[in-house]
Amino acid sequence: MRLTHRRRLPLRSPPRRLGAARTAIRALSALGAAALLLLPIGAGATSRIKDIADFEGVRHNQLVGYGLVVGLNGSGDSLNKAVFTRESLIGMLERLGVNARDADLDTDNVAAVMVTALLPPFARQGTNIDVQVSALGDAKSLLGGTLLVTPMLGADSEVYAVAQGPVAIGGFSAEGDGQSITKGVPTGGRIANGAIIERELAFDMAQMRTVKISLRNPDFTTARRIADAINQHIGEPVAEPLDPGTVQLAVPSATGSATVALLTAIEQLPVEPDQIARVVIDEESGIIVMGESVRISTVAIAQGNLTIRITESPQVSQPNALSNTGTTTTVPRTDIQVDEQSNNKLAVLPSGVSLQELVNSLNTMGVGPRDMIAILQAIKSAGALQADIEVR
Repeated sequence: MRLTHRRRLPLRSPPRRLGAARTAIRALSALGAAALLLLPIGAGATSRIKDIADFEGVRHNQLVGYGLVVGLNGSGDSLNKAVFTRESLIGMLERLGVNARDADLDTDNVAAVMVTALLPPFARQGTNIDVQVSALGDAKSLLGGTLLVTPMLGADSEVYAVAQGPVAIGGFSAEGDGQSITKGVPTGGRIANGAIIERELAFDMAQMRTVKISLRNPDFTTARRIADAINQHIGEPVAEPLDPGTVQLAVPSATGSATVALLTAIEQLPVEPDQIARVVIDEESGIIVMGESVRISTVAIAQGNLTIRITESPQVSQPNALSNTGTTTTVPRTDIQVDEQSNNKLAVLPSGVSLQELVNSLNTMGVGPRDMIAILQAIKSAGALQADIEVR
């Protein structure tokens, strides 16, 4: 404010002080520009370690089971076609003391299903988890059904949970003599808190002396940055990258049994993840995703479309009204037009073009997603695209 006041009243300010003020302003501007130049590219684009990596042992485990859903309103399996449903129903009734093997079973209120669930890490005995139920036979809908007791097995064939309960589905199916309608998937449903954990996975993290941190996107630079952030936080060289996807942490002896508290502090540390330059292309949907690190060397691009239109307009030729000779004939007429866009000029992209500049240049040329895919592949073939192309 004082400098502005002095500039408004130059007659009251000594010439030397005015010159000094201008010099100070220039110095501050130069310092500000230098500070901007010293800022790292992408500064502030940091993520927590817990968002880009996982700790060893902290993971889910898949569970699967086979069971029966009963109480369906005529929309279950056909027992004469789904043999496994018939045999499962007979076996269940025999365990309950009912001899149904010699009987003629004819019911469509039962469906065989596969039950899946995820066993969360550190889940304790007696807690509940959600399960997914999917029809296995030719059942039309699981609406109104109830899942009977179903053991949930792990990869080691041990029972870790037991599922049972009413099935909630997000779709429906209705049909009549002349029309039918189906919304969503009525043959799949979900049971909230439908399984009770009966067995725990033994894992004592508090006694671990070394912990491995697994990167979700393996990268040498990111692994090095994670190790440096941990060492700077603890003050000791306790972390080192073993490979692009693993960082090993040696728990300090002073931590004792407080390993969980140490990992809680480590997972909150900010790290700037690095990534390779990659272009992902989905040709079916025309989706193009390019990373921030994609760069283009000096290259010239020209894009044009060739359109060929073929129009068939048959004409009828017939004799005059008073003519006694001749027959009516259909004469084909074909009109072929070739339209080649010539207004698209050759565009030169200088070396080191960023992602934003590349997109702006292609959009200025009127290039659509389909044409952009072909252009990017051509640039890669020319050796000017400094990135990997992944086509899905």
